[in-house]
Amino acid sequence: MTESLILRDATTADLPAIVAMLADDKLGSTREDPQDMTPYLPAFAELEADPNQRLIVAERGGVAVGTFQLTFIPGVAQQGLKRALIESVRVASSERGSGLGTQMMQWAIEQSQKAGCKQVQLTSNAERPDAHRFYERLGFVPSHVGFKLKLG
Repeated sequence: MTESLILRDATTADLPAIVAMLADDKLGSTREDPQDMTPYLPAFAELEADPNQRLIVAERGGVAVGTFQLTFIPGVAQQGLKRALIESVRVASSERGSGLGTQMMQWAIEQSQKAGCKQVQLTSNAERPDAHRFYERLGFVPSHVGFKLKLG
C-alpha cells in the first residue's frame, strides 16, 4: 500500500465502516447488523465520554481499513498495575495480509505505554486460530483461560 496510514480516534461518522468490518467475518456476521446503527450510537457515546476508552480507526486514503477498541484499566492488583485491553480488532478484507494488523497492534502498545500501562492484554475467540498465531508472533502469551457469562 502506497498511501500513508493514519490511526485516530473514531467519530460517529466512522460507525458504519466500523460495524461493517465487525460483521465481515464468520463470527461477526451472526452478531452485528450493519444496516441498523441504532444500537451502536449510544454505545459509541458512552465510549466517547469515558477517558479510559478509545475506539480507533485505521484509515488509508480516507477509507477506514481497520479498527479496534483500546481500554485503559487502572487497578490495585499487582502493586497498582495499570493495564490496557485491546478488543474487537478487525482489518478490512482488502488489507488482510498487508501488515496493517501488526501496525495497529504496535501503535496500540505505544499508546498503552504513553498512558502509563505496564501490561497489554487481549482476548480472542477460541474459534480464531489464525488470530492466535498472529498475536503470539507479536509476543503475546496465551497465559489465561477466559470465561464469559451472557446477561439478559
